[in-house]
Amino acid sequence: MKVIKDISSRGMAFALVRVPGSDRLLFGSSDFKVYDLDLSQAKPEPKPLGEHKSYVTGLALAGKTAISGSYDGQLIWWDTDKRTQIRSVEAHGRWIRKVAASRDGKLIASVADDMVCRLWDAASGKLIRELRGHQEKTPHHFPSMLFVCVFSADGRFMATADKVGHIVVWETATGKQAATLEAGGMYTWDPVQRKHSIGGVRSLAFSPDGKQLAAGGIGKIGNIDHLEGKARVEVFDWQKGARTHEYPDDKFKGLVEHLEFHPKGDWLLGGGGANDGFFLFFDLKAKKAIRQEKVPMHIHDFTLGDKADTIYVAGHNKIQVLEAKA
Repeated sequence: MKVIKDISSRGMAFALVRVPGSDRLLFGSSDFKVYDLDLSQAKPEPKPLGEHKSYVTGLALAGKTAISGSYDGQLIWWDTDKRTQIRSVEAHGRWIRKVAASRDGKLIASVADDMVCRLWDAASGKLIRELRGHQEKTPHHFPSMLFVCVFSADGRFMATADKVGHIVVWETATGKQAATLEAGGMYTWDPVQRKHSIGGVRSLAFSPDGKQLAAGGIGKIGNIDHLEGKARVEVFDWQKGARTHEYPDDKFKGLVEHLEFHPKGDWLLGGGGANDGFFLFFDLKAKKAIRQEKVPMHIHDFTLGDKADTIYVAGHNKIQVLEAKA
């Protein structure tokens, strides 16, 4: 991978989206702001689009509207052309961890540490339904966390996952549970020294055909004060309830923060980190990691270009654009 652009940001960039067919990015930051970044400019510089009351950790794009979610529990709709706020909704009682949009741009999903997934009408901002399938407490009676939500490409299903590795697949139209899966190897409980738990499924991705669901996180951790467990990815045939692949990484430690399939399903890409960052390419047919790439920052989010040969990356204090080199 070759870095072709490296842009500094004032805080940690937690969430990133790209306007399709363009070099325009939007990202949410630890300095409470949502930024607009036009990479086609000679000297690209992030410009504030608007602001929350705390960290912006979720971001999705529905047509020309961006929806951001924050530690403050708010969802904010932004007009990306006019660069103005459309509406603000008190969406959750606790930290919003992730925001996702269906591919047709009609639905928005948000998940938070209140352990509820909420579906919203993207155009009006009205609440459609609540999805409740995750326990508020871990088996050891600590507060759990609901980290991630994702839609299938056809929008028929969505999935959510939490701190203890519990994954639920939902029928989008009805809100009914279609399947439940367990990735318990991504959860660590220390009953002796810290009496505390860590881990969880931090990323999910449906395969392009919707038949497979990949989950990313971290393996068992020795010292839970640090992200010293091995990066971990599991893949499921979710309709059969079967785990088909396990990738406990043998090179990098840390969280797998985001996953994306190649548009044709040729490979699966995971990115994350602990202190430094990493990219992991997986060949699902061969059931092995085909490339493991170190990067100089913890990756919080990334998205692929239209041809899947460019990666736009959000991380600690910078935005990067990487390109596959021959």
